[in-house]
Amino acid sequence: MSQSPIPNNIKLHKKSRTLELIYDDGSFELEAEFLRVHSPSAEVRGHGIGNGTLQTGKKFVGITGVEASGNYALKIIFDDGHDSGLYTWKYLHDLATQHDEYWQKYLQNLVDAGETRDQNLIGKF
Repeated sequence: MSQSPIPNNIKLHKKSRTLELIYDDGSFELEAEFLRVHSPSAEVRGHGIGNGTLQTGKKFVGITGVEASGNYALKIIFDDGHDSGLYTWKYLHDLATQHDEYWQKYLQNLVDAGETRDQNLIGKF
């Protein structure tokens, strides 16, 4: 079994709200929203198949920090308070290389649920 690629460098771009993963053969920039809605946490994925929760209203979420978790994963801290779930090197590489497919599926799930990427501002004033 081949080992998952590990980035040579990781750059957090707070202004553009992206996380850049730099590998030997290229780099990927993953948007904070994309990473947040695909968090490997139990809050997002649930505790079993089909128990996940569709994340909505995350269009403007940002990343406030990134921490190494041993030699196998990253902990990403989002400005909406979410900081659970460890993004393994394998999962990050999968998200990077399958970005378009996962993003389109997420957008379709929003449509199917009648939800939106925008935050619901009703009752926030």
